[in-house]
Amino acid sequence: MTIEIGADAPDFTLKNQADQDWTLSANRGKKVILLWYPLDWSPTCEGELCSLSVDSALDVDADTVVVGISRDSVWSHKAFAAERGITHDLLADPMLEVTGQYGLVHPKVPFISHRATVIVDREGKVAFCEIQESTGEPRNLATIQDALDELE
Repeated sequence: MTIEIGADAPDFTLKNQADQDWTLSANRGKKVILLWYPLDWSPTCEGELCSLSVDSALDVDADTVVVGISRDSVWSHKAFAAERGITHDLLADPMLEVTGQYGLVHPKVPFISHRATVIVDREGKVAFCEIQESTGEPRNLATIQDALDELE
């Protein structure tokens, strides 16, 4: 079952593209945008992650953290970020353990995640969750921006 709005966001620690631990609870007091995506190097994922990092497609402030999460390895994330100029952290969840905690394992293709967005508020609660029904369908960034703007 997908995580519910208002629930405590399950805490987790995953490795980023620099092979450093990234922990959700270490970002308490900030708004955190968790962007699940199926795979590095796929066209929709590449376009989205580049637009968020390179083109600043979302209006975020210093109190907002953006991270991507996929099953890809640290080394894939490192190469992908370097090649495409992605500046936000990409987190490796190769066994989909965290993805499973959030209920975001793709039911038809269980070795990848849904394309999904979860926003965690400053208190560590889930404030927004949206799943793209089609894996190839890009996120609605306007909806994400609206949800982000509603948070204090």
